[in-house]
Amino acid sequence: MSRNGSGGSGVPGGSGGDGAGPEPGGAARTQSQDDDDSLSAFGYKPELKRTLGNFHTFAAGISYISILTGTFQLFYFGVTFGGPAYWWSWPMVFIGQLMVALCFCELAARYPVAGSVYNWAKKLGGPHVGWLGGWMMLTATMVSLAAVALAYQITLPQISSTFQFIGDGTGKTDAAENAVLLGSVLILFTTLVNAFGVKLMARINSAGVMVELIAAVVLIILLAAHITRGPAAITQTHGIGAGQTLGYFRAFLTASLASAYVMYGFDTASSLGEESVDPSRNAPRAILRALFFSFLLGGLILLFALLAVPDLGSKKLAADGLQYVVLSTLGSTIGQIVLWCVVIAITVCELAVHAAGIRLAFAMARDNCLPASSLLARVSPRFKTPVLPAIIIGLVGIVILVININQPQIFSVITSIAIIMIYVAYLLVTTPMLIRRLRGTWEPAEGRFTLGRLGLPINILAVLWGFAMSLNLAWPRSKVYNATGPHHWYLQWGAFLFIGIVGGGGFAYYWFVQRKKTGVLDAHRAVLDEPQPPAV
Repeated sequence: MSRNGSGGSGVPGGSGGDGAGPEPGGAARTQSQDDDDSLSAFGYKPELKRTLGNFHTFAAGISYISILTGTFQLFYFGVTFGGPAYWWSWPMVFIGQLMVALCFCELAARYPVAGSVYNWAKKLGGPHVGWLGGWMMLTATMVSLAAVALAYQITLPQISSTFQFIGDGTGKTDAAENAVLLGSVLILFTTLVNAFGVKLMARINSAGVMVELIAAVVLIILLAAHITRGPAAITQTHGIGAGQTLGYFRAFLTASLASAYVMYGFDTASSLGEESVDPSRNAPRAILRALFFSFLLGGLILLFALLAVPDLGSKKLAADGLQYVVLSTLGSTIGQIVLWCVVIAITVCELAVHAAGIRLAFAMARDNCLPASSLLARVSPRFKTPVLPAIIIGLVGIVILVININQPQIFSVITSIAIIMIYVAYLLVTTPMLIRRLRGTWEPAEGRFTLGRLGLPINILAVLWGFAMSLNLAWPRSKVYNATGPHHWYLQWGAFLFIGIVGGGGFAYYWFVQRKKTGVLDAHRAVLDEPQPPAV
């Protein structure tokens, strides 16, 4: 049974971007018809509704990265472990992720299908590599859904104590319990929005992204107007790393996790390929624009925050992060307006994470790669979206949230590991792609995005970067994976243990249970036109 119909062929036909041209009967073809024909060449029947344009796909990518969510959630981490000089990890991570994104652009142009990472790994490395990449990404997405939801607790109670619904915030578990409550409300919201169809999700997401982008630009301007020190501030290390092996470099590698935890998820722009118009042309652009704007705006926010904060040595800078900078620099009124924009950014980030997980689950289920695949791959005839994955992913996210109440250290380990799993999933795409290039069997889509002669060196750098950063993320640092007592070896080595259990256990299930069942389900297989007999 064929999995996807087309083997290794590219986007067929070159019907391309104009969507025009008369058919034999005289009827003009639409761009959506051309896009659906391309999907049929991969063996899949068009089922999702194509309603997303250029800005929608760009918004999906940039909202997953979510510069306001990530910078406000992790600024304290970078400053704590690297001092102001941690800022240099931002351009470092950008350059590394740009290498990965450029490889993804070629793949998005050639394989514009849902569940991007899963389908790309499957096409490049075969069904086993594809399944493992999809499984790692799906697991990480569900954990990320819970992790992003926790950002409400970091921001809303700082706007008003009214949002501290459980206790007054001073109790041992007040913050954790309140975080679960706020996060569960957010996940319920994203579940409902995603279940009602991609058009509603895209409208809310695009509006939220507009607010986030405007807020980011305004925040940059306001912080720039309050600068109190020169650029030399971002060379200060505050003595961190002195006397340690490798000195500050070791501390910088730890602090760089704050940037690495933010700048990923740009592949979401291509994961909505079956709901986008002309995805083979628009998705590569959306990926690069999302990554570039995130780097530019996020980097300027971090830079001007360090240059504008009244006291660069304040302990509150490490304790309360950017929230402290905004409130102390801009005042409570403007500061609270900015924080409300951060709440909007967190909301649309959660929407994008949830949406990406749904498409990934749908893509894997359509190939009969998950338990109850026929149910998970079912598309609502009314909303034209897979509803069951939206519900299940949302429920799993809430269950993961509950772990945070009495086991915050374990939750912290799990969320950190989720990021590593995404980097590993990316490696399961870029590595087989590099092997294809070395063998001379990789062919980009004709007339679409291509790296040309730069493809090989960029691909090599993408793989080296992925391995190096995955190792850096997973390194058993007690200050990251077991920051407070009691100290347990299994927490410090949690990255290797958790990934081994999830990856190894999941693959064992696939190998012994699901492997021989895989193949495009009949209900989702493309129906090729039968040749018509000649007219008599």
